[in-house]
Amino acid sequence: MRRRRLAVVVVSACVMLALAATAAAAHVSIQPGSAAKGGFSIFSFSVPNERDDANTVKLEVTFPTKYPIASVSVKPMPGWTITTETTKLAKPIATDDGDVTEAVSKVTWTATDGGLAPGQFDLFTVSAGPLPTKPSRLEFPAVQTYSDGDIVRWIQPSVRGAPEPDNPIPVLKLTKASSAHG
Repeated sequence: MRRRRLAVVVVSACVMLALAATAAAAHVSIQPGSAAKGGFSIFSFSVPNERDDANTVKLEVTFPTKYPIASVSVKPMPGWTITTETTKLAKPIATDDGDVTEAVSKVTWTATDGGLAPGQFDLFTVSAGPLPTKPSRLEFPAVQTYSDGDIVRWIQPSVRGAPEPDNPIPVLKLTKASSAHG
């Protein structure tokens, strides 16, 4: 009987640790995490609600302006309003359709019907391109707002060799452009 109780306690502790590790690892991220340099891509900001007592009601994502993206379209989401802000570029981006002098600098999704409840997540999706060709990664600082007014800033850079920060900045890795023609 003691062995059975000990086994139940050990299994319960392992399950609790696994659940805690899963909750701790959940944060705003980009899916898929990579895209080809110079190409167009559809990617999503995966946003979990990490709270058990408040809903996620707003997500603000800042787009890079040092390496701007010429075109950004946002996928509509039922229950959310979407606004975009643009910034005038210091150096226009040359495209097949002419020079682009402004680029999206921020996208904000605001819940209109309660947002993401505890235990839920959603994908906030954009189509963007052409992606820059110079950096190996683009960072997208994000701010998540909860219904009780709490704000989580996903803005901490990850440093190679160091532990992952509590609120890492979402990153899109840029890979070598594909030479395949379809």
